Amino acid sequence: MEEIKKRLATYPKRTITLTQLEELIKPYIHTYEQFADTILQLESEEVLGMVKAKGRTARTPSLALQYRIDKSLLAMNHHKELQRFRQLLHPSINIDDYYGKDPLIWQNDLAAILKVDEYIKTYSFPSEQVPAPERSFEIVGDEKWLVEKGGKELLERIGVFDKLKIIPVSEPLMFAINPTNIQNAIQLHLIVENKTTYQGLLPALVETEFSTLIYGSGKSVIKSIEQFAIQYPLKADHQFFYFGDLDREGLMIWYSLTKRQPVHVALPFYLACLAKEAVTGKDYQREHIEALEAFLLFFLPKQQNLIRMLLAEGKYYPQEILKTKELQMIWRETDWKALM
Repeated sequence: MEEIKKRLATYPKRTITLTQLEELIKPYIHTYEQFADTILQLESEEVLGMVKAKGRTARTPSLALQYRIDKSLLAMNHHKELQRFRQLLHPSINIDDYYGKDPLIWQNDLAAILKVDEYIKTYSFPSEQVPAPERSFEIVGDEKWLVEKGGKELLERIGVFDKLKIIPVSEPLMFAINPTNIQNAIQLHLIVENKTTYQGLLPALVETEFSTLIYGSGKSVIKSIEQFAIQYPLKADHQFFYFGDLDREGLMIWYSLTKRQPVHVALPFYLACLAKEAVTGKDYQREHIEALEAFLLFFLPKQQNLIRMLLAEGKYYPQEILKTKELQMIWRETDWKALM
């Protein structure tokens, strides 16, 4: 019966026909009598309520032709199950996030959570870092689980990812270092999307207040930024700025990056772009509303309207619209700490 209730809880609609009910619980019943008894029990528990306008069958026992599912009542059952597992799981495993999620997510994650629980109870938390595939195999017996099958997201959801000392597997982060600034308490780091911009800015790095210039390589930086703390293990207040193409894809790269690492928009570069003539050719790119709205917060209303209009017309600004001398001048002469 609990499995049937879980299926009803995750059913996409709030009403269900008798035929749909029969299909939904087919794996758990074998005769009409069993089916009818199950439905009538769910009726008596008020999990299912008859839609009176649809009537009932003429068979004995009689069932409604359509039911309304009481999702709130089923959610209470889901919450009771979560409370029970709270008492069973290791105290470090936090499952509070599942109270506000679809019960199906909990059901899909439960088997892996139990393996994580068993690992922690057996071995405690590790003292040394190891690569993600190795730790993944130790925990669930599948070396691809952490990186390719949602394991990292699950461990973050239950609050134990950082405690399991996992070295992320991604391409190395590519950057150049300014040795004059690596002892600073506050260190600035500029991420640029394209190779041309990276090469143009590189000669000016030692003349700026930045500690590194990072080559984002398009979307690659979204994953490779995880390597920063390992590749640049200096204790400081690290502040990141990002400059990419001013198009929908470039905004999405920045927005995705902010989900992993707080990153300021390198505003002076973008403002210099807006002073130039936009080019056409990106009308095929998919719109990312959340990314656009988050990005526009850094601009004045008039500039926001201009960016909206340009993107709607399929226009954009490639980073390369700024020549090397202009790039370097902006980087050298801006008071970047005032923009933090």
